[in-house]
Amino acid sequence: MSPFVLARDDGPLARALAPVGRAVPLPAAVLVLFGLIPLFAAIVLEGDAASNALVGAVLAWLVILGAVSRGRLHDDPLRWAVPPALRLGEYTAIIWLGAVAGGSGAAAAFALLAAVAFRHYDLFYRPRFLGAPPPSWLGDVAGGWDGRVLGAYLLLIAGALPAGLFAAAALLGVLFAAESALTWSRAQGTGFAAGYVDEGGGEE
Repeated sequence: MSPFVLARDDGPLARALAPVGRAVPLPAAVLVLFGLIPLFAAIVLEGDAASNALVGAVLAWLVILGAVSRGRLHDDPLRWAVPPALRLGEYTAIIWLGAVAGGSGAAAAFALLAAVAFRHYDLFYRPRFLGAPPPSWLGDVAGGWDGRVLGAYLLLIAGALPAGLFAAAALLGVLFAAESALTWSRAQGTGFAAGYVDEGGGEE
């Protein structure tokens, strides 16, 4: 898998919609950008007073275009921008959902993103240092960026967003940390992958 595709952190939904993207004659980065525009427009115009219907429509548009972008070949000059653009969409959407929920929703959103940030750190550094990505089942359990955005929205309309996000943050945080710690502890006994680049920039 291309490192650019791996870094997207797509869930099962995005992978299912990816074939649609093969017929769309636009680069993946452009599709994601088009998905982000309504999100930021709604935040600027409505803020935390946005209705659940508006939030749902905006997030559905983001997820559909972001998912479809997976089907494009990530070999154009803008391919580097796709993973950070998806991170921007996911993080912004979840923080917005927390603000719309009110109360401790914002704190719950940041708690979830703390766990998710560990996942994205692992997606970048594990292939670099160990020569292999995290297991695919881990991404499926975590839902991918698309699953987390939709899951948070469902919690919002169910009136369970703060508690649900706090629970998800705790469960995913423990899962990510435990799986990563186990993998890295095993790797210490076998040595790092060939081509390992240390923090000082040298190679071993």
